[in-house]
Amino acid sequence: MEEVVIIDAVRTPIGRYNGALRDVRPDDLGAIVLRALKERNPQVPIDEVEEVVFGNANGAGEDNRNVARMSTLLAGYPVQVAATTLNRLCGSGLDAVAYAARMIAVGEGEIVIAGGTESMTRAPYVMEKPGQSYMRGDQTLYDTTIGWRFVHPVMEETYGVDSMPETAENVAKTYSISRLAQDHFAYVSQMRAKEAMECGRLDEELVPVEIEDKKNGKYEVRTDEHPRPTSTMEKLNSLSPLFENGTVTAGNASGINDGAAAVLLMSRKKANELGLTPLASYIGAATAGVEPRIMGIGPVYATNKLLNRIGWTVNGLDLIELNEAFAAQALACIHELGLNQEVVNVNGRCYSIWSPIRRQWSENFNNASL
Repeated sequence: MEEVVIIDAVRTPIGRYNGALRDVRPDDLGAIVLRALKERNPQVPIDEVEEVVFGNANGAGEDNRNVARMSTLLAGYPVQVAATTLNRLCGSGLDAVAYAARMIAVGEGEIVIAGGTESMTRAPYVMEKPGQSYMRGDQTLYDTTIGWRFVHPVMEETYGVDSMPETAENVAKTYSISRLAQDHFAYVSQMRAKEAMECGRLDEELVPVEIEDKKNGKYEVRTDEHPRPTSTMEKLNSLSPLFENGTVTAGNASGINDGAAAVLLMSRKKANELGLTPLASYIGAATAGVEPRIMGIGPVYATNKLLNRIGWTVNGLDLIELNEAFAAQALACIHELGLNQEVVNVNGRCYSIWSPIRRQWSENFNNASL
């Protein structure tokens, strides 16, 4: 088996919903990070890239028909560079990295690029296709930005169709995560993001996005829009919960945003041949299914599976990047895994920086490599 290393990782700034990146297509966002990897690594022969693997979960609009391939071509890569798009919803970007690493490990390629792209702002509305010539009665129009649509009735009956905030409430109740604990965790995340941005810790991974606006002309988006550096515990505590008697609020939940990220992987042998110094080594990945109503606890089972497989323990980890879809979910995972919060998400995560949900996990690699 070939040893796999990560050479470089980049991302766009994160645009809030209907924010600075609202007019940028998801395939263009993907092309921006792919182009950046090519320009930042001139010694890498682009025609030797075996595959570009992107995570994307919407796929209902401009990101349809294999957005990874579209982004690859838009980035000016040779037509012989293949591309594929994966969908594991929130885990799609991480799945793309794992897919790329496995290709290299088994000798199916020496250079592979992984990542993800998503424009939640530009996700379209969809409706069911008529099953007969003339539809009768009211028709449902679904917003594909987030949530269930066209659900199989057996799935709904068996597992329910809880929204993501509802699953976070379920986790909070199951694992006794209080509102105060959630707000404090969100506040710490915001402050960590503020510090990381102010001291330039994230600058190396950021790729500016050029915007052409009829009113303001051309300008560049260079910073994340989602952080709230003026957050206080008082402000967070004052927010109303999303559900009656609930604990999840807009302040302790991640946002609906836009962005893209990409990671350059190759075999260590190829990196040595090209004279490149890796940012990190890829060790392995694991997945695990859980009850859908508490889906946010999934990282606990996947992490334990991987640690057991490679013979590591959480106590031996100096830096940990953990999905923060909701404070309730993150805290439940931290408690169940026995993690030291001081080394978890040291640069802030979802509430503070991002969550274009399909590319988020590839950015976890960016932060962990800083």
